[in-house]
Amino acid sequence: MLDQLYLLHELYPVLAATIDLVFGLLIGSFLNVVITRLPLILEQQWQQEARFVLELESAEPASAPLSLARPRSRCPNCFTQISAQHNIPVLSYLFLRGRCHHCAKSISPEYPLVELAAGAATVFLIQHFGFTANAGLACLFTYALITLAMIDFKTTLLPDSITLSFLWLGILANLNDGFTDLPSAVIGAMAGYLSLWLVYWGFKLATGKDGMGFGDFKLLAMLGAWVGWQLLPIVILLSSFTGALIGLTLIALGRDKNHPIPFGPYLAIAGWLALIWGDDITQQYFRLINLS
Repeated sequence: MLDQLYLLHELYPVLAATIDLVFGLLIGSFLNVVITRLPLILEQQWQQEARFVLELESAEPASAPLSLARPRSRCPNCFTQISAQHNIPVLSYLFLRGRCHHCAKSISPEYPLVELAAGAATVFLIQHFGFTANAGLACLFTYALITLAMIDFKTTLLPDSITLSFLWLGILANLNDGFTDLPSAVIGAMAGYLSLWLVYWGFKLATGKDGMGFGDFKLLAMLGAWVGWQLLPIVILLSSFTGALIGLTLIALGRDKNHPIPFGPYLAIAGWLALIWGDDITQQYFRLINLS
């Protein structure tokens, strides 16, 4: 099967890219489910654990546990179940003009944008790495970053179930020097966590306030496991620059200055750039330093 797919990409690149795009769009549709439901699933679990620890009886009858598979997708406004023909990635959103077929209320463009991001990234990564194991791993890494960035932006949460799982997957991906060598990946995971941990406590001791969440430490540890410790300075530099640029843009567009802006999405963007072009960015940086 893999050999046939490889030949398809070699002999019919346009057809292969179309298939890759469709596959990525479908993955993006699933990512929307994860982005929407995982925070709710975690909240449901936390409430159950809190009631158990405090030995409290629920005032309401227990609701059915929420999962990524059940119930089926529903309109976020009227909660009507979405039929299959109205759940086609991107196309259904365009056909319905961004509105629910049942209640005609507008639906956030976040959904098609996530699908397009996953689809475009899938095509790009397979073109960039070729039809190889590294391309598949890079796609998984990208899907995780899209999910984490969107969840953090909406809820300021970075679920351990994703960050820690992909931290270990990053180390596994580098067992045979996939994106970096194994020692660099292991040191990258440790250095990623400890660097932001030290920044957190330095800021807290100086100001008495929390500057970031513990999820950011784990996310940078995850990125370090994929790209190696050598690229962590580039990740931090790019995330800071991206955060400042996007933060100022959001404030200019009317976002409340006192509203916290999560750091996770900027780390995700920087980590993705580092995986693809990290060495090139580093070389250009040192070249500019030498010229100056």
